[in-house]
Amino acid sequence: MDQNLFNAVKSGLLDCLNLQASETLLVVTDDDTREVAEAFYQGGREWAASSHMICMKTAEVDGQEPDPPVAELMQKYDVVVCPTRRSLTHTDAKRNACKRGARVATLPGITKDVFVRTMQADYNKVAGRTYQMSALLEKGRVVTIRTAAGTDLTLPIGDMPVISSTGLIREKGKGGNLPSGESFLCPVEGESHGTLVVDASFSGIGKLNSPITIKIKEGKARDFSGGGQARVLEKRLRAFGDAGLVVAELGVGTNESATISGMILEDEKVFGTIHIAFGNNISMGGHNNVGIHLDGVVLKPNMWIDDLQVIKEGDWLV
Repeated sequence: MDQNLFNAVKSGLLDCLNLQASETLLVVTDDDTREVAEAFYQGGREWAASSHMICMKTAEVDGQEPDPPVAELMQKYDVVVCPTRRSLTHTDAKRNACKRGARVATLPGITKDVFVRTMQADYNKVAGRTYQMSALLEKGRVVTIRTAAGTDLTLPIGDMPVISSTGLIREKGKGGNLPSGESFLCPVEGESHGTLVVDASFSGIGKLNSPITIKIKEGKARDFSGGGQARVLEKRLRAFGDAGLVVAELGVGTNESATISGMILEDEKVFGTIHIAFGNNISMGGHNNVGIHLDGVVLKPNMWIDDLQVIKEGDWLV
C-alpha cells in the first residue's frame, strides 16, 4: 500500500484502537470498500496475532443488520473494523460484539481519500474538544438550533446520556466511528419540534443540490420539501413507517480535518456543523429499534444549550 494509506491504517489500528500484538483483528467489508479493508487486513497481519477479513453483499440501507454468520463472527475477535458502504454503527451486530468485549470501529461509506485526510487529525485534540461539548450538553435540558437558512428547531434533551465519539476506542467493549469527532445524544423521544433545514448532505444521498426542509412535530418528521432529493429521503424514511421518522440524534462535529465531501461518515464530524438523524436510536439510550438511521448535516448553525449560546454561525463560543 502507498505511504499515506499505510500511515492512516497505522493511526487507526495502533493509536485509535490500541491494537496489541497478542490480539485478533477482524475486518468486515463489502464489495464497495475493499481498498481500505485490505489495507486494514494487511496492517493486522503486521501488528496483530491474527488478522482475518470477511466480505459480504453490500447492504441496501444504513443500519441494516449483516447476515447472522457475520454478526456471530464479530463477537469472537478482540478488535473489529467495519469499512462498509452502508453503516453498521447502529446495528445489533455491533452492539452485541461490544457486549462480548470487542473494540469495534465502523467506517460507513469510507473511501481512501476520506480515510487518509481525516486520520491526519490530532485525535487527542479532537477528544478534548468533544469532551468539552459533551460536558455542556450533560448540564443542559433543552437545545435550540437556528440558522440563516431557516432552521428553527427545539430539542429537549432532559437527562439523556451524552456520548463522546473521540476516535479513541481503546477500552474493552467500546465502539465508535473512524474517522471520528462528535458529541451526540438522543433527544427526548416525542418532544422535538420545529423546522430543520439541512443544507450540506444527507446519509445515502450525499451532497445536496438544494436544501431539504423538514417539519418536525412531537418528535417525528411530518413534512418534507426541497426537490428530488427531499422526495428520495422521505421515501426511504417512510418505508419504515412512523419508526423511520423519529428524531433519533443530535450531533455536534469536532474534527478539524474533516470537510464536506458527501460522505456522511466525514460530513457529520466537520468542526462547526451539527447534524440531526432520523430512525434508530437504540445505541444512544432510545427505544426506537428500526433498520434505518439517516443523518442530515447543517452548516453554520447557531446553537443554544438552555440560555447559553455555544455556537454562532458555526464558530464555537466555548
